[in-house]
Amino acid sequence: MQNPFLLHAGLMIIAWLVLLPSGAMIARFCKVTRHQDWPRVLDNQLWWWLHRVLQYCGIATASAGLAIVWYATGRLDIQVLHVQVGVAVLALAFLQIASTWLRGSKGGPTGSGAERDQPLTWRGDHYDMTPRRRMFEFWHKKFGWLSILLALLAVFLGLQLYGWPRSLCIACMAIILLQAGNLTWLMRTSRRISTYQALWGPDPRHPGNRKDPGQNQAGP
Repeated sequence: MQNPFLLHAGLMIIAWLVLLPSGAMIARFCKVTRHQDWPRVLDNQLWWWLHRVLQYCGIATASAGLAIVWYATGRLDIQVLHVQVGVAVLALAFLQIASTWLRGSKGGPTGSGAERDQPLTWRGDHYDMTPRRRMFEFWHKKFGWLSILLALLAVFLGLQLYGWPRSLCIACMAIILLQAGNLTWLMRTSRRISTYQALWGPDPRHPGNRKDPGQNQAGP
C-alpha cells in the first residue's frame, strides 16, 4: 500500500507548488497574450478558463491530500505547527472560492442585456468598479497570493516533520526554481494589462479607467 504520508506530501506539492501558483500567474500576467491585437481585440477568455481550471484542480488536489492523511491517522493534531498552517492555508483557499460569489455583475457594452449604443444599459459592478467589486478584487488578489506564500511555509514545515526526505526536497527545490523562472520571465515579457482594460480597453470614457471610478456613473 502506498505510504499515506508520502502520498499526502506529493499531492500538496502538486497543488501548492504547481497548480495554484501557475493559475495565479496566468491571472496576473496573461489576460492579454503576447500576440493579441489589443486593444482592437478584447476579452480574451483563455486566461479566465485556465485560471479557473488550475485553481479548482489545485484546491481539489490539496483537499485530497488532507483527506488522505486525516484518514490514515484518524485525526488532525492541531498542536503541530505544520497542521495549523496547512489548515489555515486550505481555509483561505476555500474562502477564495466563496469570494467569487461576491464579485458582482459584469456589465459593460458586451454584458448581458447591454445595447452598444445605449450606455445606460452597460451598468454592472465590474464595469462601474463599484465598492463591492473593488472589495472583491482586493480580497481575491491579496489573499490569493498570501495563501500561496503560506503554503510554501506549510510545505517546508511538512518536509521538516517528515525528516527532510531527499527526493521530496530535490523535487520541491526544482519546482520552486522553475516557478521562479516562470515568474521572472512573465514579469519581463508579459504585457501586464489589468482585467478591466483587458475586457474593455483603455478608453478613458469607461468608468474603471478614470482616476475616480465613483464619478459620473451614469454613462461611459
